[in-house]
Amino acid sequence: MRKKLKLASGLAVAGSMLTAVMATNGSGALAEDIAPVAKAEEAPVRFVSEAVIQAVPETPAEPVAEPEPEILDEPVTGAQSLRELVAMQPQPGKLSRDMHCLAGAIYFESRGESLAGQLAVGRVIVERADSGRFPNSYCGVVYQRSQFSFVRGKSMPSIKKGSQAWKNAVAMAQIAHHGSWDSPAEGALFFHATYVSPNWRLTRLARVDKHVFYR
Repeated sequence: MRKKLKLASGLAVAGSMLTAVMATNGSGALAEDIAPVAKAEEAPVRFVSEAVIQAVPETPAEPVAEPEPEILDEPVTGAQSLRELVAMQPQPGKLSRDMHCLAGAIYFESRGESLAGQLAVGRVIVERADSGRFPNSYCGVVYQRSQFSFVRGKSMPSIKKGSQAWKNAVAMAQIAHHGSWDSPAEGALFFHATYVSPNWRLTRLARVDKHVFYR
């Protein structure tokens, strides 16, 4: 009986020692496999919603078209006087080149004269363009060499286009162009200032203000 007790006691001691050894040698692997491992906390992913702005392709700006010169083909009629007819004329936003030349010649040659004097100057330019003896356009007549003292090369001096003198010249150019009022020197092709005496062998038609007109 004592032998059995000693044997059982020895077995118990041996079992305890074996358990202790296994716990000492295997604790690392066992801990890794079973025990939870504390992980570093990851920063939470944040989604920021922002409007995506894309560059819109620029549409090429369409070129701004120059306004077409207004066509002044319809004469104004029904006036009782030249002054009234001048007041009835339209003031176009842009003149054709020829009408600008005609108005410019009236402006520089006679803007300080009466309306009749301005019309007489304008009608000379129109008559020349229609005569076959001079260039067949108003600009051709005005810029013909050595004909008008205000011309410098192929250009005019600057014009004060906001002035009443220019507005009158534009109106008179339309009247002269249409022949809607007879000038005191109708049919004239030449004129000169009264302070000169060129001794032309031409038919004198009239003196109007500071100019003498001839055919």
